[in-house]
Amino acid sequence: MTSPQKAKGGSFEREIAQMLSTTFGESFIRAPSSGAYVGGSNKVRKEILHQGQIRAFKGDIVPGESFSKMNAECKSYADFPFHQLFTGTVKVLDTWIDQCMEVADQGDFNILFMKFNRKGTYTAIQIRHQVNLNLGSHIIYNSKNHGTWAFLDLNFFINNNQEQFRLLCK
Repeated sequence: MTSPQKAKGGSFEREIAQMLSTTFGESFIRAPSSGAYVGGSNKVRKEILHQGQIRAFKGDIVPGESFSKMNAECKSYADFPFHQLFTGTVKVLDTWIDQCMEVADQGDFNILFMKFNRKGTYTAIQIRHQVNLNLGSHIIYNSKNHGTWAFLDLNFFINNNQEQFRLLCK
């Protein structure tokens, strides 16, 4: 039987896949096994898989056909320590960024999708991807292992960056 936390996470992954499918007119789906298949100690599997297989097992979302460089991690939690964004260290956010980056390849558009109960949905992207993106109101976060990221409202990001997002993921 699936734990409530795993069910909540899977539901959010399907929600993100559906939103991306509707927005971009391509098929995005929740990844089987939620990305762990080629991450961490399983990185060696990349050596025997072809690009299509790697893409299907990388991250939490299997991207649409024209989004071959998208690497996404999804997190759905009851709460988030927003105040720690201003102190410079958010351990849980660093952990999520580490998870996203452990399966990343050179040139990937790495993105976190986050949902917090009664607080909304957010995204975090690496600043190196900021070229020509409208970030609106955002907070800069310096990951201890993976550089500078922008933390912002998910709906704002998607509504104001559809074409740029598509181009960065090609």
